[in-house]
Amino acid sequence: MSLLKKLRSTVHLIFGVCIVSVVSSCATSPEGRSQLKLLPDDQINSRGVQSFEQIKQDTPESQNENMRAYVQCIANAIIPQLDEDNNPALWEVRVFADDQANAFALPGNKSGVYEGLLKYAVNQHQVAAVMGHELAHVVAQHGNERVSDQLAAQAGLTIAAIALGTSATSDDNKALILAGLGLGVQYGVILPFSRTHESEADLVGLDLMASSGFDPRESVKLWQNMARAGAQAPEFLSTHPSSTTRIKDLNARMARALDSYNKARAQNRKPDCRL
Repeated sequence: MSLLKKLRSTVHLIFGVCIVSVVSSCATSPEGRSQLKLLPDDQINSRGVQSFEQIKQDTPESQNENMRAYVQCIANAIIPQLDEDNNPALWEVRVFADDQANAFALPGNKSGVYEGLLKYAVNQHQVAAVMGHELAHVVAQHGNERVSDQLAAQAGLTIAAIALGTSATSDDNKALILAGLGLGVQYGVILPFSRTHESEADLVGLDLMASSGFDPRESVKLWQNMARAGAQAPEFLSTHPSSTTRIKDLNARMARALDSYNKARAQNRKPDCRL
């Protein structure tokens, strides 16, 4: 069998593994997108808790009491809008003394904000946009999906290695083919799904912040702040959509978000979190 035919056969094996996995473990995201989820929720939650404990060991907590109270106030306004685990008392929210402009939420009801984020998220609404986005990753179970995608990809590459091991192809060529397949899986499957996760979290997070009484229009201003702060990697090599793409998608959803915002305000959901 020629090298090209061997490569084609191997690619078919990889996609066969993925198709079987999807059929047996399919789910639907909050945006109606099909998802692959192979792991039970309790295992994903356990991993989230373990990761959070490691972060706490590696990164000191902020000593700024006003900042901690500010972030907790915003979390307390958003968490009740979740479909599950919507009691703020069930969540552990920490502010970390680190200058990176970032935040996260993890399965197992854990959330963290880094002090550096507050240089760019300049009011409660913009912080809520980031926290809503991170909580949306948990709501949509993106962690389970990402791990499942990686497991499916690894299974395909293992089959590829076995198939190539029976051929007369040189060891160097085998290594090159496997590297190429790894690159193809990385940039053809895993990263695009990660960009999909980010775009989906933007929209679900927009809904969360708006239904909590935070002004959704501030989400666009946040990404404008981020865009002015520095250049991003080219979108096709990034796990995050470009700021331009995010702003476009958020604006397309804005009418719906403003309707939720106005209803929340009419129901007296009016957060007043101040730093």
